[in-house]
Parts: sequence; C-alpha cells; structure tokens
Amino acid sequence: MTSKQSNNIRPPSVDSNSEAVWILNPPGQKAETLSRELDLPLAFAQVLVNRDISTPDRAERFLHASLGDLYDPYLMAGMKAAVERIEEAKARREKILIFGDYDVDGILSVVVLRKALESLGAEVSYFIPERLKKGYGIKEEYIDIVINRGAKLVISVDCGTRAVGFVGRARDAGIDVIITDHHQPGDTLPDALAILNPVLETAGYPYPKLAGIGVVFKLIQALFQRAGKTAVLSHYLKLVSIATVADVAELRDENRIFVKHGLEKLESVTNTGLMSLMKICGLNGRRVSVGDVGFRLGPRINAAGRLGMTDAAVQLFFSDSPEEARELVQTLDKLNAQRQKIEEKILDQSLSWVKRKGLAERYRILILGCQGWHRGVIGIVASKLKDAFYRPVILFAYENGRAFGSGRSIPDFSLIECLEENREIFSNFGGHPAAVGCELPMENIDLLKQRINRFAETRLGDDLLKKKIFIDARIDFDHIDQKFVDLMAQFSPYGVGNPRPVFFTEGVEIFSPPQKLKGRHVKLIVKQSGRIFEALGWDKGRWADELARNDVVSLVYSPQISDFRGEERLNLHLVDIRRG
Repeated sequence: MTSKQSNNIRPPSVDSNSEAVWILNPPGQKAETLSRELDLPLAFAQVLVNRDISTPDRAERFLHASLGDLYDPYLMAGMKAAVERIEEAKARREKILIFGDYDVDGILSVVVLRKALESLGAEVSYFIPERLKKGYGIKEEYIDIVINRGAKLVISVDCGTRAVGFVGRARDAGIDVIITDHHQPGDTLPDALAILNPVLETAGYPYPKLAGIGVVFKLIQALFQRAGKTAVLSHYLKLVSIATVADVAELRDENRIFVKHGLEKLESVTNTGLMSLMKICGLNGRRVSVGDVGFRLGPRINAAGRLGMTDAAVQLFFSDSPEEARELVQTLDKLNAQRQKIEEKILDQSLSWVKRKGLAERYRILILGCQGWHRGVIGIVASKLKDAFYRPVILFAYENGRAFGSGRSIPDFSLIECLEENREIFSNFGGHPAAVGCELPMENIDLLKQRINRFAETRLGDDLLKKKIFIDARIDFDHIDQKFVDLMAQFSPYGVGNPRPVFFTEGVEIFSPPQKLKGRHVKLIVKQSGRIFEALGWDKGRWADELARNDVVSLVYSPQISDFRGEERLNLHLVDIRRG
C-alpha cells in the first residue's frame, strides 16, 4: 500500500491462531483521478494506486504492455562488450562453455542461451555443478573443466557475481569470462570481461529485478538485434516465463511482459520435450496460469537439480524423440514424487521441533539443522516454515563437519544483508534479500545463531513479525459482475509485486451450513447485496467448526474463475474472515 493514510482492522475473531492485521487504504485523490481518466471502477483504480501506478501512461503500460515496451538491452552496462566478444568467438570458431546453476532459473537459462547461441552458429557446451557435492557458485577449481574442454570463453548464467577466484584463474589461463547474474555482489567484483547484472549500482539498467533468465534474455535480445533475428526472439519467452515464475521473481515491469506473453505462448508448444512435460502435468491445449507453472511445471524441472540429475532436465529440451522425451519426463515426475516425500519428512520434523521447543516464541529468526537432511530440498521447507511462522528461516543440512544452509525471508527483512554482516563466519554464501544459500564449518553454527539473532533483535521489530493482509478496496457483492471479472483478468499474471487483488465486504450472511472439505478446507455459501457466491478457504477447515448458518461476517477475499469439469465458475477465494 502506498498511501500513508490507512485503516487497521482488528484480527478475525474466528481464527484464534491468526495475528494478521487487515490494512485497508481508503480511496484517495490519485485513485479518483485515475478512475475518471481511464473510465475504471474506483476499486480497480485503487488497485493500481496500491501498486504505485498512479498515472494513465503507467497504467496503460501495466495493463497492456507489449514486447515493444521492452527496454533496449544495451542500457545494461557490459552488454556491448559481451555481444562483441561472443561474435568474435563465433567468428573464430572458439568453444564457448556455459556455467549454470541447478534450479529452474539456472537450468532453463542454460537451455535458452545454448539454443540461442547455437542458432547463431556458435559452438557451445555447458556445465552445471552438482550442488549436493560442490555447493553453490563457480569455484576456482572449475577452471580445469574449462581448460579440458578447450573453451576460450565462459558465460555464467544465474551465478558468478562472487566468482572472484575463478575469474582470476581464467584470466591467467587466457580465458575470457562473461557473467550474467541477478544476485547481490560481495565486497569485490570479479575482473570479468563483462558483468551483466541489473542489481549492481553500476549497471545503469532501468529495471533491477530480473530473474537470472531475464538477464540471459536481454543478452539474447542484444545478440539477435545485431544479427537481424528479432522476429524469432519471442519463441524463447515460453521458457523465460517458466523460470521467472519458478524463481519467484517480481511480476512487474519487464518480468510481467515476459510472463504474460510467455504464458500465452505455452498454449501452442512445438518443442518435443516441453510438450511431454506439459502433457504429464495435464496442461496440453489449455490456458496455463502462474499457478500451473509454480506447482506443476517448475517443481518437476527443479526436482532434477535438487536430487542430482540436472542433465536429465537440460536434455529434455533438446530431445527431438517423443519416446526419449517421454522417458525423461517420467524420470522427472518420479524425482518430483521422491522430492515431495523427502520434503514432507523434513517439514514434519521441523514443525515438531519448533512447536515442541517454542522456538517461534523465543527467536525472531528460526535456525534449524540436522544430520541426514537432504540439502537439495531444505530451501523449499524453509519457505514453508517461513509462511507458517511468519519469520525468516534458515535450515542446515550437516554433512562431514560442514553445514549447508538455505534461507527464506519475509518482506522488509533482507537475509543477504544479515549474512553480509556476519560474512567471516561463512566459507561461502550468496543470494538476495528474500532467499540465500550458505556454507560454513559445523563448529560455527552456535556462533551463527547468536550473531544472527542479535542482528535480528535490532533489525526485526515486532511490527515486522505480524502478518499483514493488504486489502485493495471495500466493495459490495453487487460490484462483482462480468465487467469486474474481465478487469480482474487484465491485472494478471499475479505474483510477487502484483498480488491478486484482495477486497473487503461487510455484512455478509452465511447462507447455509459451512462445509468442511477433505478435513482441511472450508466451503461457505455467502450472501450480500442480493448476490450469492460460493466462497472457498483452503487450509481453513477450522472455520467450518467455528461458524454457523445465518452468522453475519466480514470477508477478505479475491474473486477468481475456477475450472470445474470443463465449466468455468466464479467463486470467492477466502483470505480471512471475522464475525460482525
């Protein structure tokens, strides 16, 4: 919310476990002006203002941005040098080696850049370290791999900003390095031929929040402009959109353009491997949503890297054989099922420790570790614990006297800054405000806990540990008509930085007895202003026990269209509720 004036509403009385504060900004002059100038309902004008979009020009770009609205890639520092060196390598028939990372962003960045460079006639191979054995980042010893493969140019994707030692050894060996990354730098930048990283203060780029694959796409955009091949540039957006969503990047500005147009193109896929992946996810021939990417496509690609079979995911997108693609997808599907079981076990164990020991009441940052935990999945578990207890979480897998960590943070608290303040404790670390990875000797764990929680005492106040539900506008049910639904669609795709609009309605009658679904969820039939809707609360099954027919409540919710047995239905996705 951007307005300084707001109404804080007491937490809902029917949810004894909720300490959420409802925050509703009343419509102001900006929203009223935008509503009038764009002929928008006031509620949707307020949605725009809440996202810092308060002029007609910015609103038009947000709602209707095209590929023509992408920035000039040469605005990014280092782009000209990178393009010229790649063209030189192509002309000399020099071998190019791409270094990637093991997650979806890193894997698909390798795939997209390799495809693009090969289409330009370059000779390309790749290397993705096995995270379980080697950890994160480009280590000095990897120079032997480059030399053995005879490469004269290395291009990193989704990593490399902290690879000072590796780049130094590469230069000594007469090998040039181009870094493409989106992670925060350390104290010293590598002495690379070019560093393409929009978060750097020297980058000069208008949008700093690209995912790793977004930076790669900008490099491809620059290369294709020089080669006169911009007509095929949009074909890469399918994979760019998947990686951007899977990396939980902000869906604003260029990221929003990538994802919006990439999701549209996923409705008509021709790549054999991607077709097989879409099929096993049940997505062929249908509209693909951010949720489909985040919960179906992304996890299957991610599982390969997290369980040490990254090459299977890369190979899938280069396969021309339907039989081979089907086998690879089945492998990814089995790995994902295996990953889910491992993750569930670690999550159950973590939840039990936190609750039994009262850790959430004692510490502002949760730090847990265990011998035998799988370090490929602890980041996913950390994210779930962060949501459950609404505080930063760092989990560690202990192996051979080393602690390998993965952390996730809440809004307004930077985990990477926290690690930077304690850099001498770590052997290696990196990441960004919301997510980090690190490695340290086991003997430093107790010191780390002391130092980090001391840091949190001064930087992580009680107000930041209270979950806040930001409400876009107060409406009545009679506002929710077809025009309302069509406008909601224009605001998609939803994600970080552009959450699904959330509305508040008072005086809502529960029209029939609440139903508990599968023991975990709740379904309510609700009535207000003469309109009746079905309202669904996922993981809110307790509300079925606490509410009754004819109760009058206030709802916080988001209208959405669901596909039920081929029939589209409008219902309300419940965010929170209180009596009265």
